[in-house]
Amino acid sequence: MFELADLILAVGRHIHASKEFAAESWTPLESAVMRFIDRNPGTSASAAAEATQLISSNFSRALRGLEKKGLVRRDVDPHDGRRSHLYPTARANDHLRQLREVWSGLLDGIVPDPDEIDAMNSTLRRIEAQLVTRARRGT
Repeated sequence: MFELADLILAVGRHIHASKEFAAESWTPLESAVMRFIDRNPGTSASAAAEATQLISSNFSRALRGLEKKGLVRRDVDPHDGRRSHLYPTARANDHLRQLREVWSGLLDGIVPDPDEIDAMNSTLRRIEAQLVTRARRGT
């Protein structure tokens, strides 16, 4: 399992380092926060911080960076003014669309079998879900 984790990190570094994405870059921390907000629009900052497993200062810095770049919108909860909800902006959606195109192009043809791609995606989703579950349990 060590080799799998090592390879996942190595592939991630190569993808993140690719210079093909022309839009402004996001730090790895911003990427983690943006990924969660994109998949969970309307989430609270505390839920996003917990899900990304970032300490509060790192999460706050990443969130402020995304807001300054115009990628995240924070709406005050109409029922509780102390809470807010986070949403990806239209600009974020455009950047994510471009990123999907670039990354798909970058990886195109490396694994030509669609069934193998589906199996890898399924396995990685299961690994992610189990890691999140273990983190929430504190194990």
